[in-house]
Order: sequence, then structure tokens, then C-alpha cells
Amino acid sequence: MGFKRKKGDGDGEEMESEGRGKSSFNGTEKRSVILPSMIKNKDKRSKVYAKQKHEKKVEKQKKIRARDAAEKRALELGEEPPQKMIPKTIENTREADETVCRPDDEELFADIDADEFNPVLRREITPKILITTCRFNSTRGPAFISELLSVIPNSHYQKRGTYDLKKIVEYATKKDFTSLIVVHTNRREPDALLIIGLPTGPTAHFKLSNLVLRKDIKNHGNPTSHQPELVLNNFTTRLGNRVGRFFQSLFPPDPNFRGRRVVTFHNQRDFIFFRHHRYIFETKESKQSDKGKDGVQETIKPRLQECGPRFTLKLVTLQHGTFDTKGGEFEWVHKPEMDTSRRRFFL
Repeated sequence: MGFKRKKGDGDGEEMESEGRGKSSFNGTEKRSVILPSMIKNKDKRSKVYAKQKHEKKVEKQKKIRARDAAEKRALELGEEPPQKMIPKTIENTREADETVCRPDDEELFADIDADEFNPVLRREITPKILITTCRFNSTRGPAFISELLSVIPNSHYQKRGTYDLKKIVEYATKKDFTSLIVVHTNRREPDALLIIGLPTGPTAHFKLSNLVLRKDIKNHGNPTSHQPELVLNNFTTRLGNRVGRFFQSLFPPDPNFRGRRVVTFHNQRDFIFFRHHRYIFETKESKQSDKGKDGVQETIKPRLQECGPRFTLKLVTLQHGTFDTKGGEFEWVHKPEMDTSRRRFFL
């Protein structure tokens, strides 16, 4: 059978071929961008991806060289160098908070002088910590507690048994303990910390996660009995300042620098990361050739060695006074409806 060709078919193809040959009104040809995901052949797709990645790297290096050359030229001419581009992160684009501590805030300093941690931080009282567990303890809980005992100086462990927490608070107050730490476990894993300041509070409840014990850390060090140095990072708001002082009251205010022990509480996006390190100094020999004479030069380089444990805390509640579930007054409670933005932080 014969097939009659429509008149419109050929005309359309001719118009398309003419359109391909012609350039656009600004003199540049329209090029379709080929994405690696559009290529079905695996070898060709990987080659196109590698080529595009190399081109991006070359362009980035060109921009860096141009920026360095502009800075060098400005310094030679005595001009101000161009401002460095600061990348936008969630931390530096956080929502404005009225409770951020200011260096000239007199009300903040008055609150600090009158808070519950002042006698310990002024060295009027030596910190003495009692550590216990929940009623149903797990197999991993005692290992975590034994490592806490090695981290916190002047800390003691007492079995919980069937005693209520209020009775334990009364017992610890009579024995002149300054703080009580309760390790809560769930499904054979420590999942919460309850820290109670004695004798008048406050009480902080933290969610505990990402626990790594000392034996599971590669190339870990063994801590000594020296009193550690304490590092508190990024506790910027009034609530964060109060939580930071709470952690500070657990450790003696006079560290022994010969032990080279460091305990760090680093706050980032309201997650408090705990780390325990020893810093050591290593001597390394490096060869140097000076006027044909070979020499050996010794250089001292510091290095961190983690001692463990390693875990992450998230503040759930902060309560006035000692532990009281019924009549207690809460300073701060975390609620799901408070998480309205990724850039909103409380500590």
C-alpha cells in the first residue's frame, strides 16, 4: 500500500533544522546541559562525572589564586585587603535570642553571685559527688559508672537497691555530698543522666546517647589520678551559662596541670558532647641539610590521646530545688512544639 506524506510533516522538520543551525539573538548557541544521571552507559557516565568534577576543582583553584593575588596586591599598595567570604552555617545564622549573655550585663553577674554553685566555685566547699543507678540496672551501666568515677575526682559509688530517690538525696545531704548523679538505663543501655545539686538543687535531667566506653576507643589512654582541667565551649545563653556552671561544680576548681588531663563539654546546636583527653608532647627528629652538612633537628609536637568515655547529652528539664516530680517547679522544660526552626537554640 502506498503512503501519502502530509504537507506539514516536511515543513516542520525543515524549520527544526533551520532552528538548529541559527544562533540565538545574542549570538550564543543554546547548549543543552548533559547531566551524568541522563547517561545510561556506566563507563561513559563515570567519565563525564569525573570530567565535570575536575572542571569544578580547576575553577575553584582559579578563584582561590585570584583572591590570594588580590590580597597580595592590596598589601603591597598599602590598601585594605578584600573581605574574606564567611560561609553560612546553622550556627552563625541562628535566630536572635534575647537571653544571650553580654559582658556588661550586671543582672547576670548578680545572679551568678547568688546561685547555688557559688560556694563550690569560690573554693569554700570541696566538691564531693555520689553516683548511683536506677532500680533496674544493666550490664553496661556499671562499666559506665566505673569510668565516670575515674573522670570525676572525689566521686563515690553507692548501690541503689530499693531506696526511693528522695531518701538517697537525704542520705547524701547528711554525708556532705555536693552533687548526686543517677545513671538511668533502658534496654541494657544507659540512656539518661539525672544530676542533682545538694542540698538546695537544682536538678537537671539529660538524655544520654552515643555512649562509647574506653575499651571501644582505638588507641585509648589510661587516665591518671590528677585533677583534670575543665573546658566549657559555646554555652552562650543564660540557660547555657547555668548548665555550664552546673558542670563546673562537679569538678575541683584547682586542676593539676602536671597530669595533662582535659575534660571537655562542648555545646553545639544544644547537644553537649563530652570528651576526656590527655595531651602528650612527642619529640620527632627531622633531617636538615645546611650547606652540604646533614643535621638532625628535634621538634616537639603536642598530640591528644583520648581516654574515654565518650557520650552526648541533651537537656530535657531543669528544675528548682532537689528532685520532686509532684510539687517541683521547673526552670526550663523542652517541649516538641519549641522546635520551630533548625536555627533556634536554647543553650
